[in-house]
Amino acid sequence: MIDETVGWRAGLDDLLAQFAHRFGRAEPRWRALTYLVGLLSSRASKNGWTLAEAAGDASPDRMQRLLNRSAWDPNAVRDDLFAYVSEYLGHDDGVLIVDETGFLKKGVKLAGVQRQYLGTAGRTENCHLGVLLGYASPQGRTLIDRELYLPRRWCDDPARRTEAGIETNVGFATKPAMGLRMLERAITAGPPARWVTADEE
Repeated sequence: MIDETVGWRAGLDDLLAQFAHRFGRAEPRWRALTYLVGLLSSRASKNGWTLAEAAGDASPDRMQRLLNRSAWDPNAVRDDLFAYVSEYLGHDDGVLIVDETGFLKKGVKLAGVQRQYLGTAGRTENCHLGVLLGYASPQGRTLIDRELYLPRRWCDDPARRTEAGIETNVGFATKPAMGLRMLERAITAGPPARWVTADEE
C-alpha cells in the first residue's frame, strides 16, 4: 500500500516552517513533523505507541516528551496555524464550524476524564470531551482550534488538577462558552469567514 503522506510531504514541510521557531531545538521540531505525519497516516489506530512506531522509535517516550515536557506553547502554534490556513485555505466564503467530540479513555487520572455522555458512542462512557473549531472554504477544510472540556468536579479538586498538570488559571467553562471563545479568536486573528455553524447536540 502506498503511503498517502508521501505526496503531502512538501506541504507538511511548509506547514512546519510556519511554526518551527516555536521549538528551541531541532529534535522537537523533527518530532513535531513525525507526529503530524503519523496523525495523517492511514494507520487504523493512532496512539503514543503506533505514532512512535511510524517514526521508527522503539518506545513512545520521545513522542510523549514532545507532548508533555518539551518547552513549546500550543496556543502560539495555533496562532501560527491561523496564519497558515488564512494563506492557503482562506476565502471570503469560508465557514467556521463548532463541534463537540469525545475520546474514550480508561482510568481516572487523565485531565478532564470522567463518566459522561459521549455523542460518538451514543451513551455514557469514561471519556474526555472537547470542543473543536473547524474551517471550510472552497479551497479546503481543516481544524484550527480546540479546547478540552474540564468538568466542574475537576475544577473544584485542586489536588487532582495538580496531579494532572492542569494550570491553576484554567476554570470551569460550559461547552457553548468554549465555542464562543474559539470563535472570537478566529474572527479576530483567523482566516476570513462569512458563516458560522455548530452542532446543536
